[in-house]
Amino acid sequence: MPQLTSLRREIKSLADPVRAKHSLRFFKTGPGEYGEGDKFLGLTVPQCRQLARKYKDLSFPDITKLLHSEFHEERLIALLILVHKFANRTDRGNTQISNFYLKNTRYINNWDLVDLSAPKIVGEYLLNKPLDILFKLAKSKSLWERRIAILATFAFIYKGDPNPTLQLAETLITDEADLIHKAVGWMLREVGKRCSQKVLTDFLDRNYKSMPRTMLRYSIERFPESLRLKYLTGQV
Repeated sequence: MPQLTSLRREIKSLADPVRAKHSLRFFKTGPGEYGEGDKFLGLTVPQCRQLARKYKDLSFPDITKLLHSEFHEERLIALLILVHKFANRTDRGNTQISNFYLKNTRYINNWDLVDLSAPKIVGEYLLNKPLDILFKLAKSKSLWERRIAILATFAFIYKGDPNPTLQLAETLITDEADLIHKAVGWMLREVGKRCSQKVLTDFLDRNYKSMPRTMLRYSIERFPESLRLKYLTGQV
């Protein structure tokens, strides 16, 4: 039996209509919402991860079919398979995966799809490479491409380098989308946690007055209550 056929049979066997209905609300699929029109089968993320591991050798043509699926979970499994492949290939192979990923961003169209793939594919690939593509993505009209840009910097944070995150944060500080405010605030919080709290506070001292409230709240979440209040009330 072809691998893709076998995988889709397993996906179908795990489908849960009740969970799928809940996902429609959770991922904001209503008219005018960020996930408008998306369809769900009702698989959990651990189930998707397990299937991605099992079918990690799926061919690129089949991954493409899976990533172009109307079903959210099939797209997630395709991305998780790419993450597996990326972790086990040479730089040349990873160039192919990264390029494929960036050519298919229209299908990476919800926050979980971005968050579980962008750091491990785009971010890891760009370590020790020019970051031009991130700044291009950060200026995209696509909400998801902008989120890919900032989430990709997680790979640099893990290596102790906060600079790409700080540079992208300044670029995105005027973004109007709440999902970008949350993503930037999250990455800034990780800078303080994994790199340096002083680096974070220096950035905040320069920018907190112009930051969206959600972005600020996310970035200072781990601060002592007294310091959090100073930023929130503008008494720094």
